[in-house]
Amino acid sequence: MKTRLLAAIVVLAGTTGLTGCISDTQAAETTPSAGTSTASKGTKPAAENGPDRITLVATGDVLLHERLWTTAKRDGTNGEWNFAPLLQGVKPLVKSADLAVCHLETPLGTPYSGYPLFQGPPQIVPALKQTGYDVCSTASNHSFDKGAAGVDRTLDTLDKAGLKHTGTARTPEEAATPTIVSVRGVKVALLSYTYGFNGMPYPDGETWRAGKLDVPKIKAMAQKARENGAEIVVVSCHWGDEYSKSVNSQQQDVAAQLLADSNIDLVLGHHAHVVQPLQRIKGKWVAYGLGNLVAAHREPDSLKAEGLLVRFTFQKSGDRWKAEQAEYAPLLMTATLPVRVLDVRRELAKPGISEARRSRLELAERRTTATVESLGAEPKAL
Repeated sequence: MKTRLLAAIVVLAGTTGLTGCISDTQAAETTPSAGTSTASKGTKPAAENGPDRITLVATGDVLLHERLWTTAKRDGTNGEWNFAPLLQGVKPLVKSADLAVCHLETPLGTPYSGYPLFQGPPQIVPALKQTGYDVCSTASNHSFDKGAAGVDRTLDTLDKAGLKHTGTARTPEEAATPTIVSVRGVKVALLSYTYGFNGMPYPDGETWRAGKLDVPKIKAMAQKARENGAEIVVVSCHWGDEYSKSVNSQQQDVAAQLLADSNIDLVLGHHAHVVQPLQRIKGKWVAYGLGNLVAAHREPDSLKAEGLLVRFTFQKSGDRWKAEQAEYAPLLMTATLPVRVLDVRRELAKPGISEARRSRLELAERRTTATVESLGAEPKAL
């Protein structure tokens, strides 16, 4: 766990009342309200008056195409798959945050399968944990690709690795309980919703399994999180038009309504598989689309190979927290095996890189920067 600042962030992954669960083995720093799931973050004792700032890092979709399976096989030993080297490039930034949030787009389990009905290798989970992630949002258009059993397997796998989760649920009670993480004394909640499920029905008609984007229901869950002690509420939205760097009308409308709510502090977006802009609305931030963290779309020169890591610094003023500062780092997936996720600016600073690699990194930096700032936001470079 990170050891920088005393903090806690609540990220709600909601459905019609859906959130993730926290491992029963995690000890809370404070006694939670009834029905609230909490976990400790950090190793230093909380200051007498608590911290005055905390950081949150978030990245894009974890989408395990077959090419990434090959990479994990090559990076493993004794027949064991290892996804950790794939993620090594983002580890310093992820590890340095007080809270790091990933987006696990597909169910996990065997047999592995790719598009159109995904089921990814569970070995990705310990690699995410090793990289420094703390929580995964799980509501997506692929949530029901393997039915109820796929949801259950995925959440069980995350629990086993000690990764919290929000967005899908195994029981109605889990769905109705906000995920609240105590990060060095500050309580932060997570919400996660999706635009739909690719036409897949709710497993066995269990509509609590995951939730669609529904502004009144999201606001109700944010209110519930506040009542359960959340000091910061972050909403993850699976939305937008695939492969488009432009923000659609649903994204604009939903973001504006959510950020107008006093209970919601930050919106994180996924699904487009390309980077989309950041924007500040009513003094609050929305990252419309973080692109991919890991994927293999086999178009190495396209926008699909480029992703985004964002870091938000929350500052406390009185009894309220606000994301005062946004920072970002362009990411790039390499084209050749073994696949790697690169921190573009860190790679460009290395001596002796080839002209071909430098050219591709510079293209990713130019395009990502132009897109991130296209709606007038001025986040800082990481």
